[in-house]
Amino acid sequence: MKKEICNEEDIVLLSALRRDNRKAFDSLFKKYYTSLCAYAYRYVEFGDAEEIVQDVLLWVWENRSSFILKVSLSSYLFRAVHCRSLTCIEQHIAKKRAEVRYWEQFKDETPSNLNDFQVKELILQIHQYIENLPEEYKESFILHRFKGMTYKEIATKLDVSSKTVDYRIQQALKILRKNLKEYPLILFYFLP
Repeated sequence: MKKEICNEEDIVLLSALRRDNRKAFDSLFKKYYTSLCAYAYRYVEFGDAEEIVQDVLLWVWENRSSFILKVSLSSYLFRAVHCRSLTCIEQHIAKKRAEVRYWEQFKDETPSNLNDFQVKELILQIHQYIENLPEEYKESFILHRFKGMTYKEIATKLDVSSKTVDYRIQQALKILRKNLKEYPLILFYFLP
């Protein structure tokens, strides 16, 4: 199989990047961003795809002085996005497996032994815990869990990154799990 060699335009672009030319980075971004996102979207959700592509392009910028290619820039970028997409898939699978293992330990416990009054009290307590969350955590958590918004939609609405939204929701869940540790399945049943 023949290796694809850098074209003249990419050589000029890489040379400008090495000279810390931000316009060259903008050109790189404009030239490849959309097609790389579309490629990554074949493997992962769109929010993850955008994050992967941004990470790859940011890596190129941060390593511009030592960045050496043995293939075309296009081939390198698509390969990097492909590898990071596979890593993202592996991380999602590992997370799902961990969740399954976590919930397996409680499979015999169900909230069915609670009467209606206890359930209503627990729901009120859960809502109170949610209300007591730090404002940023609460807002992201409610938008995701109760309004069904994706991390990307929340990030756009709040003008923050998807990673920030993920962090806030994870922190909210951590606080809620701590507060509801006596009822491990309550999070599963009452918090969509």
